[in-house]
Amino acid sequence: MDEQSLFLRVAEQDREIVPFFVNGHPATALSGDTVLTALLTHRHEVRLSEILEQPRAGFCLMGACQDCWIWTEDGKRVRACSTMIEPDMRLRTRSPFNGARPE
Repeated sequence: MDEQSLFLRVAEQDREIVPFFVNGHPATALSGDTVLTALLTHRHEVRLSEILEQPRAGFCLMGACQDCWIWTEDGKRVRACSTMIEPDMRLRTRSPFNGARPE
């Protein structure tokens, strides 16, 4: 990903590297990172708002605001700030349901 990242890792870089995918593109995180940290070290936003399609990067960073919901490729919603990154996790920053709720 060639976007400018929002977070810059300045310390603690000796943890195990964890590969994952964002919108089909490969990326890496460090073991122990949340999905939010993993995304924001590669991108400027976590997702686009479903309503206005404006960039969102989380707000509270602790699970209260509900602004960091993203999806796995199989359609499961996860809260990026409180979900730990896992090897080969496949994430989507846009709803796979195109704004519609699954039944």
